[in-house]
Amino acid sequence: MSESDRRPRAVARATAEATPWGTNYAGTSDDEPGTKPVPGKRRLVGIDAARGLALIGMVSIHILPAWDPETFAPTAQWTLFAGRSAALFALLAGVSLAFTSGGRTAHTGRAMTATRAGILVRAVLITALGLAINPLIPGATAEEIPAINILIYYGAFFVLAIPFLGLSAKALFAWAGFFALAAPALMHATREALPAVPDLNPGFTDLAAHPGATLAQLLLTGTYPALPYLAYLLAGLGIGRLNLAGVQVQVYLLLLGAGVAVVAWLAYWVLILQAGGYDQLMTHTPALTEDGIDDIIVFGPDPVLPATSWWWLAVAGPHTNTPLALAVGLGSGAAVLGGFLLLARGLGAWLLPLTAMGTMTLTLYSAHLLALSTEVHYDQPYLWFFLQIGVAALFATAWHRALGQGPLERVVARGAGLTRRLVLTGHRTR
Repeated sequence: MSESDRRPRAVARATAEATPWGTNYAGTSDDEPGTKPVPGKRRLVGIDAARGLALIGMVSIHILPAWDPETFAPTAQWTLFAGRSAALFALLAGVSLAFTSGGRTAHTGRAMTATRAGILVRAVLITALGLAINPLIPGATAEEIPAINILIYYGAFFVLAIPFLGLSAKALFAWAGFFALAAPALMHATREALPAVPDLNPGFTDLAAHPGATLAQLLLTGTYPALPYLAYLLAGLGIGRLNLAGVQVQVYLLLLGAGVAVVAWLAYWVLILQAGGYDQLMTHTPALTEDGIDDIIVFGPDPVLPATSWWWLAVAGPHTNTPLALAVGLGSGAAVLGGFLLLARGLGAWLLPLTAMGTMTLTLYSAHLLALSTEVHYDQPYLWFFLQIGVAALFATAWHRALGQGPLERVVARGAGLTRRLVLTGHRTR
């Protein structure tokens, strides 16, 4: 058989992989609505369940109180999910990109070219959706805005990940470590030079009027800046190159992930609370009181850390995007993924509502943002939270059982799938 005869089979496999925002067959396709699993391959529902938990965490952060009104201490849901839900989302997006680009063995040649083109189109469509939703989200300041839309950042994540798709797991982990260290340093060094964020949730108008500031926001100055978040995405891409169906890998993810998170938090505790780091923050940031510094460490910056001292890079609070915060997010995300993969081995059926939500997070997250725009959640946050999660679970379970892929996921997958086919057809005609 000639090389040209073999390549179409590789191309077929290129369109038979899971895609970001909701699918996880190790060897199947959701770029074409209605496609079925490849015989012999089983769905890794633990990934869907982990993604469903990330969605619940994001919704809880947007709706439920962040602190107790009497003690002003952070609530349990804030402590569990703040920053970590977004980190888990980004990590799982990397895992899905690994499936999309070949699974344990990355695509090569025309298959990889087609895959990259499809991911680029996916990034554009998700970004466009985010830019369209953003003007509907009320508020102008961090205190007024109910949610910072992560969708526009996702587009930047995917674009930046494209050059790394062909790398091995070991190389991807090394690059993830590099971005976890270098990107926070770059953010700190350039903070005063970069333009101010024009809008915490920019729309098409902001992009047209302030392209430079919006680009800086997506890469370095926003709530989910793409350059440091590449640490999550590339680590997830590396994890997706492993044998995730193997129990040994699943146990390693659980134990090593938990270990990394604990060690990173202990490093913050030693550096800031025991070795004089807190005093350095007080000395070099006179504009902030002790309560102001505590607020940043516990509840996150608004939207970025002060640039007054390099000691700020030793904190590990939510959305601080420091090396230690990224390590905590990476470790906790890997541990959650490993834990759900292990649970799904024997309890997969019991996870159905969670896994169904995880298969259509793009649809459910977008609907959640639109619901927040009505501003009816402020008076009864707990009622509104459980109502949203309950409706999402019921809708996702019914839709998934009847139709499979979620509605917005179908639209994005069609665009990406069409692009890949056009690239592959162009190669063949030449």
